[in-house]
Amino acid sequence: MKKKIKVLQVIPKLDYGGAETGCYDLAHFLPEQGCKSFIVTSGGVLLKFIKKEKVKVFRLPVQSKNPILILFNAIIISLIILIYNINIIHARSRAPAWSCLIATKITSRKFVTTFHGTYNFSNRFKKFYNSVMVRSHLIIAGSNFIFSHINENYGDFFLNRKRKLLVIFRGINANYFNPQKISLSKIEKFSKKNSIDRDKFIILLPGRLSFWKGQKIFIEALKLLSEQINNQPFEGIIIGGDQGKSVYKKQLIALVERYRLKKIIKFIDHCDEMPVAYKIANLVCSCSSEPEAFGRVSVEAQSMGIPIVASDIGGSTETIVKDKTGFLFKSGDSNALTNAIIMVMQKDYNSLKSIGFEGRKNILKKFDVDKMCHTTFTEYKKLIELS
Repeated sequence: MKKKIKVLQVIPKLDYGGAETGCYDLAHFLPEQGCKSFIVTSGGVLLKFIKKEKVKVFRLPVQSKNPILILFNAIIISLIILIYNINIIHARSRAPAWSCLIATKITSRKFVTTFHGTYNFSNRFKKFYNSVMVRSHLIIAGSNFIFSHINENYGDFFLNRKRKLLVIFRGINANYFNPQKISLSKIEKFSKKNSIDRDKFIILLPGRLSFWKGQKIFIEALKLLSEQINNQPFEGIIIGGDQGKSVYKKQLIALVERYRLKKIIKFIDHCDEMPVAYKIANLVCSCSSEPEAFGRVSVEAQSMGIPIVASDIGGSTETIVKDKTGFLFKSGDSNALTNAIIMVMQKDYNSLKSIGFEGRKNILKKFDVDKMCHTTFTEYKKLIELS
C-alpha cells in the first residue's frame, strides 16, 4: 500500500511575495491530489484566504533568526510531524529551514528546500548559515540562474551525498492574472481612485520600494523621456510599499520633485488587485539592479498581455522571449531604459497587441502555477517512493 503524502510547508510570513504565493498555491493544489496539506508560518495577509477545510495552519515565530527561537520552533515542528504523521517537510527560507533540518533529523523525515534568492554572503559564517538550504534531500531552484548560483557557491555540498538539485520554474496563477477577467468597472474605479489619466501612455513599475529594485533608475529614465518625447503624453506609476524603509521613499519623492516630474510620476503604496493595475498599463518595467531569482513582475506582465521591459540580468532573461514577448535593457543604465521605452511607445497598436498575445502564450506554456505544482508534487512522490 502506497504511503499517503502529507506535506508541511514552512515559511516566515504569508504575504504577497513570490515565495509566499507559491507556498499558498501548492498548499491548495495538494489536497486535490489526495494529499494532506499543512503550513507553519508566523502570519501574513494571505492567511485570510487559506481554505481551512483543505489546509491546516500552525502559527509559530518562524520568521525569527534568534537561535533560541529556532530551536524552540524545531521542537514544536517535530511534535507536529509526529502527531500528524507528516512525511515531507518543505522549507522556503533560511531561518525556518534550520528548524526544519533539526526536526527532520529528529523524526527521520524527508526534507525539501526551495532557493528563492541568491542569499549572498560576505564571510564563512554567513555562507554556513545559507548552507542550510542545500542540506535537504531535494533542493529546488526557481530558475536556471539560481541553479547555476547554487552549483557555483555550494557545489561541494553535493559531493558524495544523496542530494538532488533541480530547476522547477516558479509559476503564477494565469487564471488570476488574466486580462479577460478584469471588468471595466474595476479599471475605472482604480483609475479614478488614483487619478490616472488613461488617455496617456501608462508606464508601470511594480515592486516593493528597495534600492536594488531600481525605482531611481526608473525615475531618471522618465526624466530623460520627458525631454525627448514631445507629442505623446505619458504617466509613470510606481506601485509598492516601503516596508518600513521610509527614508528611501522620501529620497524617491525628493528625486521626483527635483526633476519636476510630480505631474508625471505617481506613487501607489499598495494594490489589492495587481491584475487591475497591470490592465491599465501600456508598458510594464522591471528595473532591478541585482539579479532577480525569478522575475515575477516580468511573468505577471506577460500573463496580462502587457509588453515588459526588464533588466538584462537574473530570472527575467529566462522568462522573457527577447524582442517577442518583451525587451531587455542594460541593467542600471537609465539611458538604455529610456531608449527601450521610446522604442515600445513608437510601435503601433497591432504590434503591441501581438507582443501581449505572445507573452500570455509564453506564460501558459512554461510558467503557469499548475505546471509548477504538478512538477513539485511529482518530486514529492519520488521522495516517498525512495523511503
